Formats: sequence, C-alpha cells, structure tokens
Amino acid sequence: MDLIAQLEAEQIAELGKTIPDFKAGDTIRVGYKVTEGTRSRVQNYEGVCISRKNGQGIAGSFTVRKISFGEGVERVFPLYSTNIESIEVVRRGRVRRAKLYYLRDRRGKSARIAEVQNYKPKSDDASA
Repeated sequence: MDLIAQLEAEQIAELGKTIPDFKAGDTIRVGYKVTEGTRSRVQNYEGVCISRKNGQGIAGSFTVRKISFGEGVERVFPLYSTNIESIEVVRRGRVRRAKLYYLRDRRGKSARIAEVQNYKPKSDDASA
C-alpha cells in the first residue's frame, strides 16, 4: 500500500463512520445536520443516487436527486462529511451505468428505476 492510500485509510478509521454499500441507482436516505441559529437538527434527504465520485476514498462524494414539489433537486454530499449523521439504503436499483445524468431529462414513468430483488451484499473476505 502506498503512503497516500495508507494516510487516507488512517483518516477514515479515525472518523469511525460506517458507510453502507450503495451505488448509482439506489434510493438512499441521508440524515444531514442542519444548523439554524443556535439550534441543530437532522433533516432527511431521500432520493436516487445518480453518481459517486472518487470511490471509497476520503475525498469521495455522491449526488442525490429527488423531485420536490414537481421540481428536480440535486444535492452533492461529501462521503465522510461531519454533517452527515446517517446514510440508509431504502431500495436497490438495477442500472447499467455508473452515472445516471440522463434522469435529468426524464419525467414520470420513464424516470423509474427497476428494483433489485436478489441483492447480495459484498463480503469483506474474498476467500469465503
């Protein structure tokens, strides 16, 4: 393992966050800390993950798209942000590409994503 990857692994371990296994096409619910004045609360943002950037690294980010009051809204979240309280996978989508930017032009039934019925989580141990 080279030095940069080793430093990144140490920083990720120091944060102590568990990121679920999700990819583009999955519907996810992100609990994001919102500070209003002196009060702080967790606001859920649920939508389809349309892209992941920089993989599992410390600089990784993901884009979530949802329809709010008939208007498409996209938000980019840093993967290891301190403002993210939780990431929960609501449903797994079956897609054939890594970036789903084509959903921006689609409305209604053509913007639907089929659900994966037989999802098997990735195991950490490859020999099993």
